[in-house]
Amino acid sequence: MFSIDSIANKFRISYFLFALLLCATFVSIFMYAEARLEQELVKARLIQQLALSQEKDGKQPVYIANPDIKIYDYESAPDHLKAIATETVQETPVTVNTEAGNIRTNLHFFIYQQNNHSYLLTYLEDSAMVMKSYPVLAIFEQLEDIFTNALTFAVILSLLIAAIFSQLSSRQITKPLLDLKNAVETNHQNLTQLTHLPSEVGVLARAIDEKNQKLEQYLKREQLFTGDVSHELRTPLTIIMGASEVLASQLTDDSHLSEFTNRISNTAKETSEIITALLLLSRAPEKLDTPQTSINRITFNEVERLNYLLRYKSVTCTVLAEQEYFAYVRPELLKMAVGNLIKNAFQYTDEGEVMISIDAEKITVTDTGLGIPETMMPLLYERFERLAQQNNEAQLDTDMLSKGYSSYKVEGTGLGLSIVQRIMSHMDWKLTHQANAGGGSTFSIHYQ
Repeated sequence: MFSIDSIANKFRISYFLFALLLCATFVSIFMYAEARLEQELVKARLIQQLALSQEKDGKQPVYIANPDIKIYDYESAPDHLKAIATETVQETPVTVNTEAGNIRTNLHFFIYQQNNHSYLLTYLEDSAMVMKSYPVLAIFEQLEDIFTNALTFAVILSLLIAAIFSQLSSRQITKPLLDLKNAVETNHQNLTQLTHLPSEVGVLARAIDEKNQKLEQYLKREQLFTGDVSHELRTPLTIIMGASEVLASQLTDDSHLSEFTNRISNTAKETSEIITALLLLSRAPEKLDTPQTSINRITFNEVERLNYLLRYKSVTCTVLAEQEYFAYVRPELLKMAVGNLIKNAFQYTDEGEVMISIDAEKITVTDTGLGIPETMMPLLYERFERLAQQNNEAQLDTDMLSKGYSSYKVEGTGLGLSIVQRIMSHMDWKLTHQANAGGGSTFSIHYQ
């Protein structure tokens, strides 16, 4: 498909337009020179005929040289010609009645000054008698046809050559760019082979190579940091889980401390799962295995795990699913994404309902909480941006203040939605947000 945005096509069009402009310039020069030469030949022929007619007939108001040369004394000339005639040869289309019928031709005319007396000289073009009586003009007409045909052929040939040359040259011009593109898409070694070129492509290759090296170093540092942190945290987390299990075994079944030991153990397990999910995010998506995972099971588990956030609130939570749905995804990543959305809905809803629906295309989390102010929408998925940062009266309008934004306290770091969005990009899924008409927000995870 032809695309005007292509560099090669832009070059082809530019070269063709340049050739077209050049041909138009030469054609204009030829037409101007042809018109001026014809004017001078006609002018010389009519002035010569005026002299011959004066010598033969003396002074007359009109001289007629058969068949189509007429020379008028200016006072005797037709008014419509006098109105437009100048000392420069002009022409106008006229219709001439002949035995063969009406013929359309051109009338040449101009004003000539002789001894302070004015004459209006006219000449009908394409007259066989005039051609015979003035061979120079006849030869000019023949040469004009020859040059016109030659010029037409030259223009067509020039445009054809321009099209062919632009096609060939555009390939040569864009070839280094295509080589650079292929080198960037393949491997670092092919790109290095282009960095020695002295052309602009070499400069661009060196810049890309330098940028790639910086990105590789950055990614390597990030992977090392993630790996080191996870490795260092796993040991204390294992100790915490083991200690909590030992502590739980020492307590009686009805001890009020059992709740706290369970909380410690569950939190340690959740932290370990989060570390695993973050490690998965640091790996390339194509290198991850994606087992068939039950979306319903993970959603119900997250609702049960986070239900403690609704313990002292008049909020109900409903999960709707017509059947059990599955997706090919790492369960750790899906758990983190769904868990963050459910946690936000529970935290920001003081009364009403949180509804979670699952179907074959998406997971939807709808709440009747405070919603998200318009001022925060551009920063919705930015890191470290959260509702509490917007809670000052200088930034909130009257409607927001009436809903309680200014006094609402929310715990968190502002990383939840940012992490969810990162997981969506990692899995090639999509996260959308919609404000509810009655208040609150609706977040949807669209999966494949």
